[in-house]
Amino acid sequence: MGYDNRSKAIQDSVRNFVSEYKWLRELKGMKVGILVLVYDHEARGLETALTNAQHKYSNVISSSMHIHLSERDCLEIIALRGEAEQIRSLAEELGKKKGVKQTRLTIVGQ
Repeated sequence: MGYDNRSKAIQDSVRNFVSEYKWLRELKGMKVGILVLVYDHEARGLETALTNAQHKYSNVISSSMHIHLSERDCLEIIALRGEAEQIRSLAEELGKKKGVKQTRLTIVGQ
């Protein structure tokens, strides 16, 4: 990305993360978004926990797609539409599960 030193790259990355997190926390009203998860499907109990959480938030989930990335890793893409608070809660709940390696919530409109 053109950085000459790693410290500046890390500083910018943390600043962007904090800024995006703050922006997501302030969202209100009806929103449309996409939640992307990468997780280890061999993590004990994780797939059941992910399924249960998705059922709990079925009112904001429009659709989902499951992709096998490797022997262990899976990619889940979840299309969302609903109240920003519920979308945020779902993303946080799924992201905290042991075995989830990465989450990314993107709000794309309303």
